[in-house]
Amino acid sequence: MSNVSKSEAMMSRWRQQLASGLAELGLALDAETQARLLAFLGLLAKWNGAYNLTAVRNPDEMVSRQLLDSLSIAPYVTADAVLDVGSGGGLPGIPLAIVFPQRRFTLLDSNSKKTRFLTQCKLELGLDNLVVIHGRAEDCQPDQRYAQVTSRAFTALANLINWCGPLLADDGEFLAMKGQFPEDEVSALPAGWRVMQHQSLAVPGCSGERHLLTLARQSPGAAS
Repeated sequence: MSNVSKSEAMMSRWRQQLASGLAELGLALDAETQARLLAFLGLLAKWNGAYNLTAVRNPDEMVSRQLLDSLSIAPYVTADAVLDVGSGGGLPGIPLAIVFPQRRFTLLDSNSKKTRFLTQCKLELGLDNLVVIHGRAEDCQPDQRYAQVTSRAFTALANLINWCGPLLADDGEFLAMKGQFPEDEVSALPAGWRVMQHQSLAVPGCSGERHLLTLARQSPGAAS
C-alpha cells in the first residue's frame, strides 16, 4: 500500500472513530467541526516525531486518547474565557477551542517547541479564539483573571493551586483532569481550597480510569 493510501486509510479510520465516539459522548458536532478536529490530529501526528508533543504514538489510539479524552470535559466548560495550563500538544485546549468558537482559550506552556506547535495550529486551523503564551504560570500576568482554568495531567493539585491560583478569578474554578482519583493530592490541598465536585469520565475507546475534579476557593465560614 502506498503512503498516500495508508494516509487515506488512517484518516478514514479516524473519521469513523471520531463520529462513533462523539455519539457516545452525546456531542453533536457538524461535519466542518469534525474535519477541523481531525486536521488538528493530523498536525499533532506530523509534529510529534520531532517535537515529542505526546506519548501516544499508535495512530489507532489518537482519536480516543487525545480528541475524545479532551472533549469528555466539554459539558463542564462554561466560561467565556478559559486558560489551559501546561497545554503541551494543545490538549484539551485546542479541541475545546474548535468545538467552542464563541469562547476564548489561552494556552500556556513553558516549552518553546510546544508553543511553536500551538501557534502553528492556530494559524493553520484559523483559530481566532486562541491565544498562545510561552512562559511559566508563575510569571503570567493576564489583564483579567480567568473564570475557568483547565489542566490535563499537568501537575499535583497543590502545585496547580499554588502556581495558578493568582490566574483564577475569585469565584473561578479549576477543571483538573486526572486518571485515577488522586486521594493523596486531595488530602494535600492548600488551606482555603476545596473540591467542589468530582466526576468519573467515560472516554470511548480508552481503558483505565478518568476523573475530572472541580476545585474552587473555600467560602469564608464554610465547613472544610
